[in-house]
Amino acid sequence: MLFELKTVFLNEGSEQQLQYALDLSSVELDGVFPFTSPVSVTATARNRASLVTLTLDCVYDYRRSCDRCGEDFTRREQKRFAHMLAQTLVDEGNDDYIETPDFTVELDEVVLTDVLLHLPSKNLCREDCKGLCPQCGQNLNLGACGCRAKAVDPRLAVLQQLMDD
Repeated sequence: MLFELKTVFLNEGSEQQLQYALDLSSVELDGVFPFTSPVSVTATARNRASLVTLTLDCVYDYRRSCDRCGEDFTRREQKRFAHMLAQTLVDEGNDDYIETPDFTVELDEVVLTDVLLHLPSKNLCREDCKGLCPQCGQNLNLGACGCRAKAVDPRLAVLQQLMDD
């Protein structure tokens, strides 16, 4: 989606807003297509003291398998991203600003990059997920299993004997 910002750049104190939906259902991550609904995007560009700021409010559903227990879960994410815009950049290596030489921004690229960079590195169904029992594989979120509570790794059994002495 192309966001035309010429009026915002040329008029201090002006503001412009755009709402649209971005379909990310074809984006594959780790062999999974985690985006179950389009990303609802509200883009707002503001010119305050000749500094143009782009704010992106994104809402989307994210479906993954829990890294601890393996259960599938869907979470509604609401994220806000902010970027500073400049018509021209003096330093090409400056990542603080998005260059807009023709007063336009391609929002799809910016939203996709922001969403992908802010995905969690560890996918948990809930913060206090207990995971699986290492001996029997029981999902400990559903209840305790009948295994011994204090199992010793057989590779460390010799050390356990030293501690018992």
